[in-house]
Amino acid sequence: MELEDIGRRIDQKTAQLAVIGLGYVGLPVACEFARAGFTVLGVDVRADRVAQINAGRLPMEGKEPGLAELLAQVVESGRLRAAVEYGELADCDVVLIAVETPVDENHRPQYAALRTALANLGPVLRPGALVVIESTIAPGTMQGLVRPALEAATGRPVNQGFFLGNCPERVMPGRLLANIRQMNRVVGGWTPATAQIMVRLYRQVVSGDLDPTDCLTAELVKTAENAYRDVQIAFANEVALLCESMGGDVWQVRDLVNKSPGRQMHLPGAGVGGHCIPKDPWLLIANAGEGFAPRLIPAARAVNDGMPLHVADLVVDALRERGKGIAGARALVLGYTYLENSDDTRNSPSADLVQRLAQLGADVRVHDPYVEEYQRDLYARAAGCDALVLMVRHGEYQGLDLARLQGLVATPILVDGRNALDPEQVRAAGWVYRGVGRGA
Repeated sequence: MELEDIGRRIDQKTAQLAVIGLGYVGLPVACEFARAGFTVLGVDVRADRVAQINAGRLPMEGKEPGLAELLAQVVESGRLRAAVEYGELADCDVVLIAVETPVDENHRPQYAALRTALANLGPVLRPGALVVIESTIAPGTMQGLVRPALEAATGRPVNQGFFLGNCPERVMPGRLLANIRQMNRVVGGWTPATAQIMVRLYRQVVSGDLDPTDCLTAELVKTAENAYRDVQIAFANEVALLCESMGGDVWQVRDLVNKSPGRQMHLPGAGVGGHCIPKDPWLLIANAGEGFAPRLIPAARAVNDGMPLHVADLVVDALRERGKGIAGARALVLGYTYLENSDDTRNSPSADLVQRLAQLGADVRVHDPYVEEYQRDLYARAAGCDALVLMVRHGEYQGLDLARLQGLVATPILVDGRNALDPEQVRAAGWVYRGVGRGA
């Protein structure tokens, strides 16, 4: 099959599509292409997730506008089905890979899922098929890992036995479908001709700009854009720490800074989580050439990783004001996901806070309306607690009944890591208040 044959099938919507990995990226992508009129096969290693998808049920919680309804619709229409066996990919013209690409404790890329996907796909990949990596990968990974792995697994060379590209995802939980449809995408092809065919593919579901380029540029752009966000958040967090030390208010400072043309100071907070920002800066510099010594990116990571520990310090300080020590104190952490109104707990700052408070001797409880393990009555969980620590800006926490809570807790202390509550109202209700970026 020639590359232009794939293009014609894409234009006619007769191309058979597959998506490997049906998580926060792969599932909505599969649904969107099915909605556009393609027949899509999804492959995932988790049999329970596959079963839920084939039953038309969304295998995730949290607020994802339109996704549950779209999934039910495309499954019922027969345009989307899921499987665990790679053998069913043999008839597919286009295969998108959206598997996890974490880093280890030494900040090095871990590509076990990607290597497994390529090894399993290769033996069944249709000659002349197009393979697109949507996972975020370190610059140089297409050249150093993906191409040789797929050539070895297929026994065929790139551009002859198969075509290859990299179109990094740009989605965030809570806005998955909107992001897929509206966000601009960088389309990296192994050759310019491959990139143009990929543009024709993604134009079926994307209304934003589709910028064709090479694979290395696509890898660099995706990891650089998340490293940029990480550095900007770290600056905001450092200004917040400065404001605390001087008795200032970072939120007022931020509002006034952003009145200056060209300034857009990011939001400070209790830490940075998710599958992207904590790891993509490390991916950006993972394969750096000799002579390059990164300084800013590791420093930003250190600032942001330290924020949950700083929240623990705020808890200790608030308890001290009431004459209590942290050892034996009971703390209720409000929110365990990394993002508001989502069930995504990947790299959650709350996990680091819980660990730190426990190390200090606190008795730690957790509540989260979107995480099954912690879906309990909030007010019952608060009973007898010495401190409430708001770590996630879930909608449920922005209307807390402080008077009711005050009658339940042992000590009325509230630490706000997300600027979710008005500090004056909290103090007026009789609570000891601490907030990130707010001087005592």
